[in-house]
Order: sequence, then structure tokens, then C-alpha cells
Amino acid sequence: MSLDKRKARRADTGETVEVVFGDGVIAEVRACYDEPAAAAEALPFISPGWIDIQVNGYSGFDFNKEPVTAEDVLGVTAQMHKYGVTTYLPTIITGSFELMEQAARQIGSVCDTHELAANSIAGIHLEGPYLSGEDGPRGAHPREHTRDPDYAEWRQLQLASGGRVRMITIAPERAGTREFVSRLAEEGIAVCIGHTAASSEQLEAAARAGAVLSTHLGNGSHPVLARHPNYIWHQLGDDRLWASFIPDGHHLAPAVLKSMVRAKRDRFVFVTDCVALGGMPPGRYRSGIGGEVDVHPSGRLSTAGNPNILAGSSATMADCVAGGMRYAGLSLRETIEAVTQRPALVLGREDLGRLEPGTAADLTLFRVDGDGGVTVLETIVKGKSVYGGH
Repeated sequence: MSLDKRKARRADTGETVEVVFGDGVIAEVRACYDEPAAAAEALPFISPGWIDIQVNGYSGFDFNKEPVTAEDVLGVTAQMHKYGVTTYLPTIITGSFELMEQAARQIGSVCDTHELAANSIAGIHLEGPYLSGEDGPRGAHPREHTRDPDYAEWRQLQLASGGRVRMITIAPERAGTREFVSRLAEEGIAVCIGHTAASSEQLEAAARAGAVLSTHLGNGSHPVLARHPNYIWHQLGDDRLWASFIPDGHHLAPAVLKSMVRAKRDRFVFVTDCVALGGMPPGRYRSGIGGEVDVHPSGRLSTAGNPNILAGSSATMADCVAGGMRYAGLSLRETIEAVTQRPALVLGREDLGRLEPGTAADLTLFRVDGDGGVTVLETIVKGKSVYGGH
């Protein structure tokens, strides 16, 4: 077995280590006790590869256009690697069956024929179509395609993907949701709650049926809610539910993000929710998410018709790691857990998210500058350097 290695500081402990890997897995993590302090400080940080469970597209590549092409899948994958993500879930939003089926089929086909895509894509996230049709909760999802759960349709989408759908976001107030959640949970699908205006009783029923996570909690909601009770508080206070947050400074005000992560303690993950317009110059664009969308100089994305409605995110995972520290007041260790170990737990992937022998040799090497900015230096997927390098 041919071995490779990287010397760096562990992001969780600050300890200088040499990570040895071969045949796609970590073989050894050696402590470097004799490393001079000055030399150690000059080393980058190393962590398990970052995981993003909600990726709609990036830099012009799109999982929600018609048609989705192989170039979209490979292009997004390359962009994820550029920003430290080794594992991600392409996310298909609410649309017609034909549009969603074609996207799922194309993603599955690329995974069948491109090893790097297969090694980087841990499954597909269907964010819809079984979501609220109300303005506010539906966010930028097209109202005309929101609908009640349909198990036969679900099976067709899963078949088209080659069995790769691993996560779905639904609104519990939709008719038939309880039975639908229960069936999918039994199949091992991570059922999430999002884009919802559900009552406390409906949210409770979904959690009892097997829902596991609240998708981008605090977003996809009415602009004005009753002080309490409301569907955000209920999900925030439910210890059975993980929550994902977008720490980009736009989706949640810093004080709100800080309060929410403290409430969820160790049961939250960070996602980018990035879309095809991420990384594009400021201007007005036509998008599969939100229709006419304005890209603001700040990076904020909003629908042209209502600037208060966000149309996804332009954040990279490097931005989210920086945002976790800057906006939520988290340590580097806590922030890195939210993009490695915790999303791996949500996905049920014991081989991911840990810097231990026998786990996947998915590694992210990066620096944190003096003002908290994060720069990715190298991304390694299954032992192969896919971005940056020595």
C-alpha cells in the first residue's frame, strides 16, 4: 500500500500531527511532540473533510435548471472541493415531477460514471416538493409545484436517482405527512422539516413519526410570527430534532444565530444552501430558485419582486466556518464539528467526519487569518488531492 501524509495542526485540539493515509483511508494519526513552537504555528490546520448537506449549485452550475447536465454535477463538485467540502448532497428543490426526475437521474448517472463525483456525493437532498404553498414559508419555491406527499412519486424519484436520495425536506401540515414520514424513516431516509407553517401538534406528529432535522431553521418562514408559541420555537426546543443553520450573516442575524446554536447545543450543523448564483457578479439574474433574483454587492440573494425574500445563499463552506466563529461566537473546534462530525451523524456515516485511523481519508487543510477569515489550502478526497496541494 502506497502511503501519503500531511503535517498540520488539528483543528479540534491545536495539536501538531502527521496524518498518514493510503488506499482511501486514514492509516495513522501521529502526534509530533518535538515540533518547535514557531514551526507549529506556521502550519495550517487540518480537519476531517467538510460536509455540506444542502447544495443547490454554485458559480453558474445548477441542480435546478432544465435540463441539469453532467457539466453541472462535475462543476459543482469542483467548486465544493475548492472551498474545502469533500462530501455533499446535491439539493433538488420543488418543481414539476419531470424537472425533478431529470435532475435526479442526471446526478445518479454522473455518479455511476465518474469516480470523483461518486466519492464526493453522499446522496441527494430533495428540498420539496411537499412543502407549504403559503407566501413566507415557501420561500423561493414555486407555489404552483408545492403539493401533498405522494409515495408513488417519491419511489419514482428514488428509482430515477439510482437509490441515491438520502434526505428529504417536507412540511408536516401537508395531508398524509405522518404516514409518509414513517415510511421513509423505515427506509433509512433522513426526513427533515422545513418551509413549513405547521402547528405544534403537526410538528410533534412528524417528530414522533421519525423526522430528524429542521432545515435551515429560522428561514423559510413568515416575516411576522406570534411571539409564542410558533413553529420556530417548537422546533428549536425539540431535543429530538437536529437543526441546520446558514451562518452567512444574511439568513440569521448574529444575535439570533448565537441564541439558536446555544439552544440546540451539540445538535446543529452548518450548511451553505448555496445556489448557482453564488460567486456571480452583482446584478439581476434569472434563476431556477426564485425566478428573477438580485445578487447584491454584499453577496445577499433576494427575489426581485420582494427583497425581503431570500433566494438561497452565495456562501461557501469556508465562509460558513468563518461565520460560525464570527457570528455565533463559537470556537474553531465547535465550528468544525458542525461541518464534519455532526453532519456525518445525521447521515449515519461512521466513516466520515472523524480524524481517526480506519475512517475515510477525506481531509481539509486551511488557515484562519487575523480577522477570522478562512482560506482553504488543500482538499483531499479518499486520499487524492483534488484542490490545492503542496
